[in-house]
Amino acid sequence: MRYLGNKTRLLPFIDSVMRKYSVEGDTFMDLFTGSGAVADHMKNRFRVSANDYMKFSAVIAEAKIANADEPRFENFRNEFSADPWEWFNTREYGSVQGFVWQNFSPVGGRMYFTEDNARRIDGIRMDIEQLYKNRVLSEREYAFLLASLLESVLRVSNTSGTYQAYFKFWESRALKRLVMEPLLMEKSDSVGKDNHVFCCDANELARRESGDIVYLDPPYTATQYANMYHVLETIARYDSPELFGKTGRRKSRTLSGYSNVHKAETEFEDLFRQLDYKHVLVSYSNQSIVPLDRLVELASRFAVGGEVHVEQSDYREYSSNNSSYKGKNESLKETILYFEKECSTLKSPLNYSGSKDGIMPRLNRLMPKHIGTFVDAMGGAFNVGANVVAMDKVVYNEYNPRVFGIIDGLLKTPKEEILRKVKETVELYGLSKGNKEAYKTLRDAYNANPDSMTLFTLQIYAFQNMIRVNSSGKMNTPVGNNEFNEGTRRRIKHFIPRTANWELRMGRYQDLDFDAFPDDTLFYFDPPYFLSTAEYNDGKRGMGGWNIESETELLDVLLNLDRHGRRFLLSNVIEHKGKRHHILDEWVNEHGFNLHIIGKTGIKYPRVEVAVTNYD
Repeated sequence: MRYLGNKTRLLPFIDSVMRKYSVEGDTFMDLFTGSGAVADHMKNRFRVSANDYMKFSAVIAEAKIANADEPRFENFRNEFSADPWEWFNTREYGSVQGFVWQNFSPVGGRMYFTEDNARRIDGIRMDIEQLYKNRVLSEREYAFLLASLLESVLRVSNTSGTYQAYFKFWESRALKRLVMEPLLMEKSDSVGKDNHVFCCDANELARRESGDIVYLDPPYTATQYANMYHVLETIARYDSPELFGKTGRRKSRTLSGYSNVHKAETEFEDLFRQLDYKHVLVSYSNQSIVPLDRLVELASRFAVGGEVHVEQSDYREYSSNNSSYKGKNESLKETILYFEKECSTLKSPLNYSGSKDGIMPRLNRLMPKHIGTFVDAMGGAFNVGANVVAMDKVVYNEYNPRVFGIIDGLLKTPKEEILRKVKETVELYGLSKGNKEAYKTLRDAYNANPDSMTLFTLQIYAFQNMIRVNSSGKMNTPVGNNEFNEGTRRRIKHFIPRTANWELRMGRYQDLDFDAFPDDTLFYFDPPYFLSTAEYNDGKRGMGGWNIESETELLDVLLNLDRHGRRFLLSNVIEHKGKRHHILDEWVNEHGFNLHIIGKTGIKYPRVEVAVTNYD
């Protein structure tokens, strides 16, 4: 198929990269499928999904991955006693005056097709639709015939290969009569029943789908495919669109951010953040809007261990360079980046009421496309901010000095030293699960001489891991049924924020100078929930409580941020034990903010956790 960026000739190279890095799994997503060549090639090995925001590409991909071979067209043959190719190619369409004839032939002042071929395109397109409506064609047969028409159209188009312009003379190929021929595709022993094709924005789809392997072949340059292939798009949709300009482009069309010099890097940042696939393969080139070394650096922020492999090849002679990219100035033609995506959620070693590690994947889906700085304004155990990949910095802010001290120690003290100190304390005091006397002895020692690492060890063994103090500021949580185990050790070892540049601040969120942060900052707020009560917000534990005044003050702060064009993300609960947070409801509706349901628990009295954003 004549298609800009067609990867048919690169399939052996893609296979070699997958073998080299042991890329295995059950599911394969071709997120920017284009001509469908890669999805078609993988359908014999995986359960394949494909996507393209262009309808004609989605149709071609569906025809390829839904069919192991050319369909039998049994209903069609029974109905017409002929195969569809013979039937279409002997049909007379001389009186048809359809949209293609009216707009893309000399009748409409354009020379994409001769009048005869334009009539045939219209006639065949309408016949396919009618046959499908009459149930002569199945879904798979419909896709195959429509894709076959699109491929056949390319053979008689009076263009250089795309539809950005047409020749002012009749090229010899265009004077040939349109002949319907079967779509060229790979044959397979079988295809997965769950193979699926989407036709939507790749970044939005990445927020909904997940799997084992994803292949990315995004636009590389400023070329807009919606302009290059608008004629095929109109034939595929056959929706009689409003056209404009000399070339008859669709007036209503979607342009890709990947082909926009001002948006491309942000599109990649967002895509890499949202991908929920273990293996990521990216086809790319050094002739691209985002420089290759910058794309590698960006991908490394979302890769396991920051490791991105770069394999290089050209169409004429295969070659492969093993190594992680070092920023060399090689003369490249085609490149595949491979990395394992970091999809796990980093869990703080500090067990703390209201921690968001369990819903972090859902919060991540709500992140904006670009995050320069992320401010975790009510940081708690730092489960959110530590998991966010920001381009510049993550700021942790916490007003509780005890909690702040623990997080400060966990992040700034060498991991082996933390493990050694906790182990020594456990052994010195004879701490064990439910050992009340040993626990009380350590608690008395901490209250006499407070320090953060002792408090961290104490809360490990405390009832429900609570840090609860009396009016005198003394820790008074009773012993629990917990212990210092291997899981806690692993969490200590791996507790390193995903953003390399991070900052810790102690203080109230009200004291943050919001204007001092860059315009591309996202402010995250996770307040004590007004509808529920925990040890940190009842006002009886040496810290201020959280009441209706506190809640409305926070909402006013968020409203002020919005009025100044700043972005916020708020966690809260809208329902709890049969009660509704009417103030939050009214506030969201009044100001047009977005309310996202994050999770529901309970049956009789559900707890409904939500997130509120002021951006799309």
